[in-house]
Amino acid sequence: MTIYRSFTALQTDLANGTITCRQLVDQYLSRIADHQHLNVFTEVYADEARCRADELDTSRATQTATPGRLHGMVIGIKDVLSYAGHDLRAGSRILDGFEAQFTATAIERLLAEDAIIIGRQNCDEFAMGSSNENSAFGPVRNAADPTRVPGGSSGGSAVAVQAGLCLASIGSDTGGSVRQPAAFCGVVGLKPTYGRVSRWGLVAYASSFDCIGPIANTPTDAALLLEVMAGPDEFDSTVSSQPVDTYASPLEREQPARIAYLIDGIESEGVSPAVREATQRAIDTLRAAGHVVEPVTLSLLKHLLPTYYVLTTAEASSNLSRFDGVRYGHRATEGVTDLISMYKKSRTEGFGPEVRKRILLGTFALSASYYDAYYTKAQQVRRLVRDETERVFAQYDFLIMPTTPTPAFILGEKSADPLQMYLADIFTVQANVTGYPAISIPNGTDPNGDGPALPIGLQLMAPPFKERALVTMAETYLTLV
Repeated sequence: MTIYRSFTALQTDLANGTITCRQLVDQYLSRIADHQHLNVFTEVYADEARCRADELDTSRATQTATPGRLHGMVIGIKDVLSYAGHDLRAGSRILDGFEAQFTATAIERLLAEDAIIIGRQNCDEFAMGSSNENSAFGPVRNAADPTRVPGGSSGGSAVAVQAGLCLASIGSDTGGSVRQPAAFCGVVGLKPTYGRVSRWGLVAYASSFDCIGPIANTPTDAALLLEVMAGPDEFDSTVSSQPVDTYASPLEREQPARIAYLIDGIESEGVSPAVREATQRAIDTLRAAGHVVEPVTLSLLKHLLPTYYVLTTAEASSNLSRFDGVRYGHRATEGVTDLISMYKKSRTEGFGPEVRKRILLGTFALSASYYDAYYTKAQQVRRLVRDETERVFAQYDFLIMPTTPTPAFILGEKSADPLQMYLADIFTVQANVTGYPAISIPNGTDPNGDGPALPIGLQLMAPPFKERALVTMAETYLTLV
């Protein structure tokens, strides 16, 4: 059984007849069955994937149609993306029995290019979490060490790629939910510029932060998926109308890049020694390759997480008000005496503790007495963070830092300490607060004593709509190490 780690290798074997789409799907289904202990998929579309593979094989053999750009790529989708005729749960009990009524624009575009969807992947409830321990379906486990978390909220999507259960996954990134699990699992996670991909069909957590992004084994594969998904959409007024670039094609650079690195990623006490050393090696490697690499500080770094959590919880409070048990999903029956009690009981039973906590925090921040003190102030700080980020990119092409301050932690280790859990996002939230694109790529491992080696990630940020340059630099770095 060949575990493909690049779409190029798969395309070669499909073209020369070494493997068929049907054989490929059967291999993935076999691996999914063998790795059920990782709790990656909430639903596997076995029969549907086989039928889709047969159609593609017939089309290729008879040459009745030009193969799509993703012909034969087997992908999984995070359980926050709408796919008509299939369950949509967002990792929550509140959506028990709910079936998607339409297909997300991003998913439609992937299918139009001959991708095969093999199943729906486990995630933190409503994409709220940094460890994938908040799902109503139970926690996902890291394939490198099943005692450890995979990161969140797209943990199932990252582990699926890590363990070879599909070639790529489509996740969502609100504060690092594609990049952080990619780092913990040793794969590539790409968060595009805000508005680059339509959010139509994505269950909303925080609408001004949410981005759909790919997880893959290589930056080029992630870029190809972005290339297919990106572009204008009449169903999403926030999506950009800028032309879609050829993200998967390397960008020729005439001179060395100017790269800033966040000095806190090297010197902060909160960064583990292994992550610090791996980041320093990356800096040294890029310098040795001729690039200009210089340190920068962000004066507002300590305000990033508070700003992010005030604004995202406020938006979540508004977005999640639609889940009330009246029209669809879970509805409480015991002890219900009137409409108000039905609302209260349905939402209390349907939402998990983390989601309830964030709704309450957001409702508090939006209340009349505290709106200006919290929500308005956070919006002002968000503007200042963007201004400071713009000043950095006026001088540099890229900003690099660790994706996470530590490798994957043990399941349950931080559940009782929300502050420590939230600090896992310290380096990823800047890209969401500002709307800038960022990518996490593998950057070595932590030897971890007597335990299995744990992946470490390196994050690269670029100015808005510079995804092609970002992917090129990511690929360039990986060829150097």
